[in-house]
Amino acid sequence: MASTIKNNSLLKGAIKDKQGVTADWKIIQDLIHGVVLREVKNVPKISGMLTEIYRSDWNIESEMIDQVFQVCLAPGAISEWHMHQYTTDRIFINQGMIQVVLYDGRKNSATFGRINEFKFGVYRPGLIIVPAGVWHAVRNIVNETSCLLNLVDKAYQYEDPDHWRLPADTNEIPYTFKKQSAF
Repeated sequence: MASTIKNNSLLKGAIKDKQGVTADWKIIQDLIHGVVLREVKNVPKISGMLTEIYRSDWNIESEMIDQVFQVCLAPGAISEWHMHQYTTDRIFINQGMIQVVLYDGRKNSATFGRINEFKFGVYRPGLIIVPAGVWHAVRNIVNETSCLLNLVDKAYQYEDPDHWRLPADTNEIPYTFKKQSAF
């Protein structure tokens, strides 16, 4: 009887959620080849909290860090899709909450065409390593300014930027940023 009631309460078009995390809250997702995800924990302190952003002894990659910069997004803002041919991004959200979407556009990759989507920020910190050739866009998903740090292996070259861009609503990438409800 209980299953009949539950089934009768479904409305046309309802879609059941897929499992997104394990019972111990590890993210379940088939990562794009070369993408590395490192979740970190906030350490409560008497005066606030401490969060490690990057440590070489995590042994998650061997590339050096050549430049660190911060990007801040207004509430609801979405960046353009962008990709680097030679530069590896290491993205860490240090303020607010940001949705990071990746698209593997590398035709010779085992994960060509795969999409990865993450939501990280001060409440759930994590480092996302985005290899060269993977398209990515970010969106602020809270009603306050959100910021990310990027720890790149090759500093920005002003005379010859390693940046390729597409608009956020391009048809070249099979992803649509859905209308967002309040967080």
